[in-house]
Amino acid sequence: MSAACLFCRIIAGEIPSTRVHEDDLVVAIRDIAPRAPTHIVIMPRAHIGSAADLTEADGPLLGRLFGVAAALARSEGIDGRGYRLTTNVGAWGGQTVPHLHLHLMGGRAFDWPPG
Repeated sequence: MSAACLFCRIIAGEIPSTRVHEDDLVVAIRDIAPRAPTHIVIMPRAHIGSAADLTEADGPLLGRLFGVAAALARSEGIDGRGYRLTTNVGAWGGQTVPHLHLHLMGGRAFDWPPG
């Protein structure tokens, strides 16, 4: 955990959030500034800066993150029509919190390319 990291502080319970999933490896919260009717942020408890910091050893953690995303999409009722999963890396990638996380967004159509 990093004392300066916003998501580490949310995971620790220092900052309030609306949690929709919590287990030994992953925490998922509703985004405070949603970009879609369903917008959930899924993050590992371990502080990892971004996807750029992942290694092959993180495979099981990634499996858990994506498994939680799929389960949340089903429970939120967005799995039938589709949804978007994104992770941003670095400032030019749109990352504003330096803690690995996925955005699960659904409930509306998305355009391509994004941005």
